[in-house]
Amino acid sequence: MQATKKKKEEQAGYPEIPSYLIYEVLDGKPVYYRGYKDVLAKTKTLEEIMGSSALQAEIISYLLKVCYLVIDTSLFRIYTNEIGSHVDKRNNLSNDIAIFDKKALPAKKVTKHYPDVPAKFVFEVDLDGELGTEESFTEHEYIHTKVQKMLDFGVEKVFWITTKTQKVLAATPGQNWEIIDWNKDIELFQGHAFNIGHYLEEEGIELA
Repeated sequence: MQATKKKKEEQAGYPEIPSYLIYEVLDGKPVYYRGYKDVLAKTKTLEEIMGSSALQAEIISYLLKVCYLVIDTSLFRIYTNEIGSHVDKRNNLSNDIAIFDKKALPAKKVTKHYPDVPAKFVFEVDLDGELGTEESFTEHEYIHTKVQKMLDFGVEKVFWITTKTQKVLAATPGQNWEIIDWNKDIELFQGHAFNIGHYLEEEGIELA
């Protein structure tokens, strides 16, 4: 399989894809950064494809604000900036926001490596990986597989925000998955909620 993939890449004018273009590894499959082919073709730099859009950054900033207001940071760690998660040897995942219980991730476990314990809550905003290629996942497969992988690992709740549809997938263990309009209040923690649509409206941010 690897030899066939490498041959196809060479025939397409690409060298073997370097590891720094891998966004994450899901079920043993590398998921490359969206736009990685532009880097290989030297029409874009790595930095250009790794950045978030202004809308993604605004939503992440808002969610972080909510988290810091309602979550006790003496008990929990709130991480962002594509925090990695080492699930097992076939899965190294990235998250836009991950909130860890300090009992699960004490100071001695804060190292130069990915955390190897599950977060309590995870937020994802849109998709950063290149999907739909022959060796990759479809968008539906990717989201379902990644969310289920995180829940199986022990994450208590996953929120996946999709700016195109203005929806939020809220998933908990036991197949309790719900797709919610982002203009509604969505519970985060102990009765505390967030409302992305309301926040964007307050900020005067209009979406086409």
